[in-house]
This record gives sequence, structure tokens and C-alpha cells, in this order.
Amino acid sequence: MSAGFRFRDFVPEESSEKGFETLFKLFMQLVTITSGDVGEALSWLNELDKQYGLTDNDYGMGNFIEDLKKKGYIDENEQERGAFKITPKTEQGIRKSALEEIFGKLKKGNSGNHRTPQTGQGDELSTDIRDFRFGDSLEQISMTESIRNAQLNHGLSDEFMLAEGDLEVRETEHKTQTSTVLMIDISHSMILYGEDRITPAKKVAMALAELVKQKYPKDFLDVIVFGNDAWEIKVKDLPYLEVGPYHTNTVAGLELAMDLLRKRKTANKQIFMITDGKPTCLKEGNGYYKNSFGLDRKVVNKTLNLAAAARRLKIPITTFMIASDPYLQQFVEEFTQVNQGKAYYSGLKGLGHLIFEDYKKNRRKTL
Repeated sequence: MSAGFRFRDFVPEESSEKGFETLFKLFMQLVTITSGDVGEALSWLNELDKQYGLTDNDYGMGNFIEDLKKKGYIDENEQERGAFKITPKTEQGIRKSALEEIFGKLKKGNSGNHRTPQTGQGDELSTDIRDFRFGDSLEQISMTESIRNAQLNHGLSDEFMLAEGDLEVRETEHKTQTSTVLMIDISHSMILYGEDRITPAKKVAMALAELVKQKYPKDFLDVIVFGNDAWEIKVKDLPYLEVGPYHTNTVAGLELAMDLLRKRKTANKQIFMITDGKPTCLKEGNGYYKNSFGLDRKVVNKTLNLAAAARRLKIPITTFMIASDPYLQQFVEEFTQVNQGKAYYSGLKGLGHLIFEDYKKNRRKTL
């Protein structure tokens, strides 16, 4: 006799793993805000625990710290005794967390390149069928269509026969790569007046980097930051990015971005620029020309000249201006018109969505 089904009351599982996951989500946000400072992030987490009761007698902050070490998210800092640093596993986790937060509604697709209107030798099947030609790979042969042709052409024979003339192949789509340079403004205005604009900008940069890595691994993505000067950083360095006491040398950023793209042998090239301020600085010899009051025509003219140079190189620039001042918007409109690129005037909340939408549009374009 079968025992059948046995029912009992559902008791929610209260485990240390659940306590870890709750604290871990907050920790990942805090370590991004603190630019990778584990000690500061844990201090803030302690304060949140006091205020909101995140832990209990079964699982406390000490348990959480030990789990972070056991799971490989933090290591002892060799340069500072008793301190911790985040690991490469955490760096990747922060990027994935940013991807889920900003692009969470996206569905995963096949990784690879970018579609073009042409068909030919490629790595993704199209809907077009044609006759077999010498040089076509066996993988391209459409067996269903080919066998059907064999039956129609040789159906009366005693033995099944498949001739070259029966073969049909399914076309594959040509694809192309895209090279993108992401420019991030790290001037002092990104934290001016107590507004934290650099953290959302970092999240967008990390999300974009992880999106490219996961969905388009054949793409090139370079990340640069610009203040008084401009320099390249690695994707793994994004969580540690901090604002400095800098002016905004947009010219230096554009020059570096264009230099990087000149070295890329890809059909599609583009620049994304995230900034909340106007260009205020130029490098002159060993010094700097600076003017933070209004729009300095000397700085603006050189910036517009670079926008025109990028257009001649067929490099569209998409500007994400985190500002609402009419005179700043007027400058961005002029900059965009000269480059024939795109501009978005967005609050930080919607920044990630706009970047993704424009990334898809630009990256599918064959220049």
C-alpha cells in the first residue's frame, strides 16, 4: 500500500545563508559608495544594523565578516594590519549587481557581434535559403530542405540518393565589432553641494562593462576618466573610482578617446560621455588654463573643434548631461550638432536605461 502524500505546516527556513544574503546586498552597495573601502562599508553597515535591526542573536555582524572571508569576497590587507580589501570576485560581483540594477529587465541573448544587413559567412543563421556553393561549410547545409529536394528529384529510384544539386544552405549573417570608449567626469562638481553623482555614474559604467563582457564579448570597451587631465583605467578599477579636486578638461578626455579608437580596426566606433558640468579647463604646456565662471569661449571652441574632428572620423559622441541649466543645455546642443551625435538630459535615475538604448542603436549601425 502506497504511503501517498504527507502534508505539514510550512515553516519558513531561517538560516545563516538568508542572513548573509540580506547583509551582502547592502554591503555591495556600500562598498561601491565608499570606492572599495571595506572598513568604511562595514562601519556604515553596523550603523544600519543598529538602526534597523538587520542581525539577531543567531547571525551577527561578526558572522557576516567571517562569511565574507570564507566565501572569498574580502582578504586581509597586507599593507594595513587588521584591515580588509575586496577581492577580484567582489569586483566582478559589484559589476553584476550594477548590471542587474540598471539593466535588470533585459533578457539574455547570444553573445557575439553585431548584425549587419549583409549575408554571407558568419556565425548566426538567417532565414534565407540558397543553393549550395563550393566553399560552404557543412554546418550551413539545411538538411530538411536538402532531403526534400532529393526526394522530389530522385524519388522514383530504388535507393535514396542525395546529389550536390539537391543541397541547399541557410545563409548566415555577417557581423561586425563595435569599439566604445566610455568617458567619466571625475571633476569636483560630481560631488558638489552634497549631491553624490559619481556613484550612479560608476554603476552605469560597471553595468555597461559587464553587459559588453557577457553579451558582446567580441567588442572592445575602453574606460577613461577626465578631470584636469584624462587617463585610462581598467574595468576592474571602476569600484574604486573617486572624485578629485579637478576642473573639467573635456578636451583631454576627447583627445584620449579618439586616440584609443584610432587604434581599433573595427567598423563601428563611438564615444559615451557622462558629465554633469561644462568644460572649464585646458592643458597649456606644463600648466592649465582654467575658468569655472560661465562658458569660456576659448575652452568651448577647442571642445567643438574636437567634436567636428570626431565627426570626420565617423565617431558619434553620445553625451549624457546631468544638469538642467539652460546655458549648459545650449552648449550640449551646439556640441551635438557639430558632431552629429546624440545628447540626453537625464536625471541619474534614468541614466542607465538611456545608455543601453543608445548603445543598441549605435552598435547596430554599419559605418
